[in-house]
Amino acid sequence: MRNPQLILDALCSHSKVSNYKFERLYRILFNEEMYYAAYERLKVKQGNMTPGTDGDTMDGMNLMKITRLIDSLKDETYSPNPAKRTYIPKKNGKLRPLGIPSWNDKLVQEVVRMILQAIYEGAFSDRSHGFRPHKSCHTALIQIQKTFTGVKWFVEGDIKGFFDNIDHEILIEILREKISDERFLRLIRKFLKAGYIEDWKFHESYHGTPQGGIISPILANIYLDRFDRYMANYADKFNKGKGRKRNPEYFNLNTKTCALRRKFRNETDESKKAELRVRISQMQAKLRTIPCKLDIDDDYKRIVYTRYADDFLIGVIGSKEDSERIKADITAYMRESLHLELSPEKTLITHAQEKAKFLGFDITVFTSEMMSRTKNGILQRNHKGKVQLLLNSETVRKALEKYEAVEYKTENGKIIWKPKSRTKLIAMTTHQILDRFNAEIRGFYNYYCIANNCSGQCSSFAYIMEYSLCKTLAQKLNTTKAKIKSKYTNKGRFVISYQTKNGSIKESVLYNQGFARKVNGYDAQQFQDSSSEFLPATTLVDRLKSEVCELCGQKSELLFMHHVRLMSCIDKDTPWGKQMLNRRRKTLAVCKSCMDIINQQNK
Repeated sequence: MRNPQLILDALCSHSKVSNYKFERLYRILFNEEMYYAAYERLKVKQGNMTPGTDGDTMDGMNLMKITRLIDSLKDETYSPNPAKRTYIPKKNGKLRPLGIPSWNDKLVQEVVRMILQAIYEGAFSDRSHGFRPHKSCHTALIQIQKTFTGVKWFVEGDIKGFFDNIDHEILIEILREKISDERFLRLIRKFLKAGYIEDWKFHESYHGTPQGGIISPILANIYLDRFDRYMANYADKFNKGKGRKRNPEYFNLNTKTCALRRKFRNETDESKKAELRVRISQMQAKLRTIPCKLDIDDDYKRIVYTRYADDFLIGVIGSKEDSERIKADITAYMRESLHLELSPEKTLITHAQEKAKFLGFDITVFTSEMMSRTKNGILQRNHKGKVQLLLNSETVRKALEKYEAVEYKTENGKIIWKPKSRTKLIAMTTHQILDRFNAEIRGFYNYYCIANNCSGQCSSFAYIMEYSLCKTLAQKLNTTKAKIKSKYTNKGRFVISYQTKNGSIKESVLYNQGFARKVNGYDAQQFQDSSSEFLPATTLVDRLKSEVCELCGQKSELLFMHHVRLMSCIDKDTPWGKQMLNRRRKTLAVCKSCMDIINQQNK
């Protein structure tokens, strides 16, 4: 069997050739090594311990399952199970539908995803940031900050029910532009048409991609890549001019100022020089209030565009009428070419000096007339027209409300934020409570660290969280907040010492490393490229192939991999639990007899 890395590298190399048609992709699905790689990727995701409609999970995985899957794919008898429909809460309080595929379907989907990503990733627009390796919300926001300089209007875009409304026929048509393997396309169509089960009732899928499906994000990007290309072509037609025209008012005043400077240099009378110095100073002060180039120039127009999944932001250097026309053209294109609708309440035209909403940030253009000197010592308005990413207090408030860490009281007609105890955490140990607060503070800061006002707003968030922590611990230990502060504060740090299961002493320290702004956000290297993320030195598959039960030590031709969701879920009183804790692993390769005993115990 060919190495998955070599297969995908070959696909990546061909993807860079324009008009290249990919053939015989379906045969890649017969390669067992691809499923081994897929299994290694999926093992770290806790959601794979959630059963689908067939009741199967990652627990009990064995190599025979892969063999059977490949056999069913070879004769095309493979048919995906309908997803199990559940709902998760959205930020606006509504519920988002989520489909849970069966474990076998997840394996096949992961292999298909790796193939599609190898084919399409290199051809995607650099303006697309959602669900891509080395891309994130931060890369989208930083791109806006770097490339939207000087825009006058924002067009905020949001596609209404995007994942639920993708047209299957259009998607297959787009896939056919690069893929000529009909068996591979039929498999994708099977996933699209698999449907879902809700309240024990089967529902067919006539449009949309399976919510929660592994292939859904890559299919969504393939679908919207057509929109990315449309926007690139639209910008080429819309853009005109090499630069804004000079402002005549600024030019004339600057000319007069230069003439006065020359006169000043040639003047010998000190009283006249003093008079000229005052006039020059006044004219320079006035110059600093006048733009050197025209803000509105009909001969200079630009469009810049950034997209994250189904949300996008367009910056327009032009008039409001231009922005309205752009919005109308995009709406028509979405409806006619992609059969999608823009959300009327979320698709807005916003002046750049106001605040557009994108990925949880307020986006605005800074209009300060502040001057700073260049490396050559020349005074310039380097801050004018720069994009700012802002974290607003409403976002802070919603985050605190989400964690139930704040309450509100009215004092002298003003609403005062008050930290409150989080009663739901009382059952946890003291260090676990502290670790929970730390994770939430770090998570909030890690996302909003690129905001221009990050330091102040994140500090406010952490302040409320710290006192909520003290109140929570005070309630748990039946004491006061002041005594909690005194008890756990050591040399300016809030520290809780605790004993581990093996008897060693560890410390949990409340986050105290500050909230400095990070200009570049996350390091791009941490966003792993799925074309090179394959098997570690010792894999789960290697352990399944060893044919030696890790529990009883007996030889067995077929081993099963026992999985647990978390280390805390391991029962230390069972022989297998002790083995897993000793190995510090959430997995154990066992024979069928041992697997039956484990399953019987877990019922």
